[in-house]
Amino acid sequence: MPQGVKIIAKNRKAYFDYTVEDSYEAGLSLEGTEVKSIKDGRISFPDAWAEIINGEIWLNQFQISENPFSSSFNHDPSRKKKLLLHKEEIKRLKRKVDEKGFTLIPLSFYLKNGRVKVELGVCKGKKSFDKRAGIKERDVKRDAAREFRHNIK
Repeated sequence: MPQGVKIIAKNRKAYFDYTVEDSYEAGLSLEGTEVKSIKDGRISFPDAWAEIINGEIWLNQFQISENPFSSSFNHDPSRKKKLLLHKEEIKRLKRKVDEKGFTLIPLSFYLKNGRVKVELGVCKGKKSFDKRAGIKERDVKRDAAREFRHNIK
């Protein structure tokens, strides 16, 4: 892990449900109480996704819980969050997402030099047989590791 990076949350379900073709690092446009809640780990994003609207990328269904220690000027937990990327990157993402079956999924949230960042993946949905193949492969690896440990003893 690079210096100055603290992982807040990873979307493990995304790696099971999607094949990740490419990933980008993006900043988040947040309000003050949202930053504090994210640093406390009060986020939820199991079915979050991003969309491109008018040359801007917006993160949908990403919940940031209200901070219990803040005043009455708290944020809306379910508002859309704007992602910060360069225009060239947004154009590149737009071309990829316009292809059939691709979508933008947040893979992880982390702090980099005190700023909240999101790893955004260009993903394609897996079919059920792909998921079963992944489960079988994981089981085979686990059994092989178990046999290896048993043979060492």
